[in-house]
Amino acid sequence: MGATRIIAVRHGETAWNVDTRLQGQLDIDLNDRGRWQAARLAQALADESIAAIYASDLSRARATAQAIADRCGGPAAGTVHLHTGLRERGFGRFEGQTYAQIAAGWPEEARRWRQRDPHYAPEGGETLVQLRDRVAHTVNTLASQHLGQQIVLVAHGGVMDALYRLATQQDIGAPRTWELGNAAINRLLWTPDALTLVGWSDTRHLDDAALDETST
Repeated sequence: MGATRIIAVRHGETAWNVDTRLQGQLDIDLNDRGRWQAARLAQALADESIAAIYASDLSRARATAQAIADRCGGPAAGTVHLHTGLRERGFGRFEGQTYAQIAAGWPEEARRWRQRDPHYAPEGGETLVQLRDRVAHTVNTLASQHLGQQIVLVAHGGVMDALYRLATQQDIGAPRTWELGNAAINRLLWTPDALTLVGWSDTRHLDDAALDETST
């Protein structure tokens, strides 16, 4: 009873994912494919025992979480708890720009971003260190309330990346070698001592591979 099972999910696809436009903490809705992914995800999780569903308060995560809540039974049925700690990394002045526009407009900053400088933040945004610490604090806070139960966390690509690194003890500046697909099912186990990876990027509930962006 000293562990919490976590299903961690990146939101469904948005038009800005398709356009490779950085969303950050801007509030962008799901597109038609994203809503379809959310429905398929909800169907896949309908028979899971879920004590609570937590989501970023941004629309794309909130809508994905609500689709799950509307299909599940038990104490989590119909209810999504919003938590700002699950928001995407703040990208400041990069938000709303395509990757190409960022590279052209701020080449040196774009290099530091692409090379995962842990202490670099776009003007008005967060560093990777700040993101990791925020995600770690949030998952510890939420999971500690549900020992012996299973919860769902619906968030964003940057949050999923931070969770993977925390669970595998990989450095935040190391290159990514894992997928962050939209609406993929990722499973983790939390105890007061550690976060452990159980399974990652299960997309069997989707017809084809979900779009995998560097971050949202």
